[in-house]
Amino acid sequence: MENNQWLTANKELWNKRTGIHFNSEFYNLNDFRKGNQVLCSTELTELGSVKDKVLLHLQCHFGMDTLSWAMQGAKVTGVDFSDEAIAKAKGLAAEMKMDAQFVCCNVYDVLEHKLPKHDIVFRSYGTIGWLPDLRKGQ
Repeated sequence: MENNQWLTANKELWNKRTGIHFNSEFYNLNDFRKGNQVLCSTELTELGSVKDKVLLHLQCHFGMDTLSWAMQGAKVTGVDFSDEAIAKAKGLAAEMKMDAQFVCCNVYDVLEHKLPKHDIVFRSYGTIGWLPDLRKGQ
């Protein structure tokens, strides 16, 4: 399968998964909506204070980690190629009255978008395996 076919199939898969994940007990949006951030201690320790930093979150899904970084004081932009996920992320940020930017694009095309200059680029665990070409863009 060529990369474009693979990316199209993968996007369709994640568009379908977004609704399932958004409503699942696993993601526990009810507690998140009450202000409980979802970052693990390793992420918090490794990045340290993000207060007043500009953070770019690649492969952000529907934005829970991105918004958790905003709860930690970062100015955040989340990027994902799933238009369903980005729509949910924007809706969640608006619902929670949080300042966050979300952009629908493939991580390989992120430089084509006018994004804020960032201090930190974040990618969480479980995302790199979905990229078909790790050397692209080097």
